Amino acid sequence: MKSDTVRVLMIGDVSGKAGMGALFLGLSSFVREHKIDIVIANGENAAGGFGITSEDYRSFKGMGIDVITSGNHIWQKDDIIPVLDSAEDILRPINYPEPCHGKGYTIRKKGSLSFAVINAQGRMMMAPIDDPMKRIQEALRNIPKETRLIFVDFHAESTEEKEAAAFYFDGKVTALVGTHTHVQTADEKILPGGTAYISDLGLTGVLDAVIGSDPAKSIERQMTQLPMKSEVSDGKGNIQGVIITADASTGKAVSIERFTL
Repeated sequence: MKSDTVRVLMIGDVSGKAGMGALFLGLSSFVREHKIDIVIANGENAAGGFGITSEDYRSFKGMGIDVITSGNHIWQKDDIIPVLDSAEDILRPINYPEPCHGKGYTIRKKGSLSFAVINAQGRMMMAPIDDPMKRIQEALRNIPKETRLIFVDFHAESTEEKEAAAFYFDGKVTALVGTHTHVQTADEKILPGGTAYISDLGLTGVLDAVIGSDPAKSIERQMTQLPMKSEVSDGKGNIQGVIITADASTGKAVSIERFTL
């Protein structure tokens, strides 16, 4: 592998104790085995399936995760708010209206590597917040030209919206990957301009469940249509995501490979 090639691990929504446990048991050896340089994970469901706590944040950092992205559940736990305001390595979606706690993108250094991560949230079938594509574009204008490695977590329900964003930013970012649905898709590809894409990274949690939640409770919700709260399923957790190989000198993706661990 060329010395200017970078390998980046992007991990799908981490859900509850099972997801955190899977990371604790499997992440470090996976990173060594696959010679990963940068680790990015969506952590918005770490706290029992809804939100993330300051303790979860410290656990993520202790496991070697470089940047934590999120989505619409980032606001569930009040004690994460000071962390969002002070830390540079945890993000909320960039297109929440101002003023809003936290930040939607970050530029990080790891050894000789400079890389940026942008977090955005879709609007189709979700809250009508600011235009994600315009806000991503604003972030790109503020990222120095020498930072060529740029990764976008697009947290959205609609595959159409995620694919449209990927083609719009093709050649401008290293990767644009989808999160939120908790179901890993099989459409990973490199777009013509050199941007890696997948519609959803999948779930880091219990796969033998309903998007990580207790099947019995989910069935009851469907049968009764009552506004019951989902409950994260207990059981063995798995890690899902992608490994992206990129050229650090150009910021272009070379390959994208999905995995379930």
